[in-house]
Amino acid sequence: MKITVAEKAVKKSLKEYLKSIGAYQYWPVPMGYGSTSVDVFFCYKGLFFAVETKRSDVGTPTDRQGQVLRDVAAAGGGECLENDPALPAVKMMLRVALALFD
Repeated sequence: MKITVAEKAVKKSLKEYLKSIGAYQYWPVPMGYGSTSVDVFFCYKGLFFAVETKRSDVGTPTDRQGQVLRDVAAAGGGECLENDPALPAVKMMLRVALALFD
């Protein structure tokens, strides 16, 4: 039986990782007003990214979160969904972006 990793653990790991690489990070606080958002927006080496975190057994964002991720991608930013505390999706997104723009 596979153990489900909580979204909280993924967020904690992502916050620590982004701090360790020196990325500026913004975690919007949902208040029920305004537009829908994703969990974190961050800037690293002049590049803009958006990430939605989920627990390990969830592999897709909600429709509204998916729209935010698509909007970021359409504007030229990087985006992904991360559901693993080892952050493979985030690290791959950064590797690809840095290879293209570094």
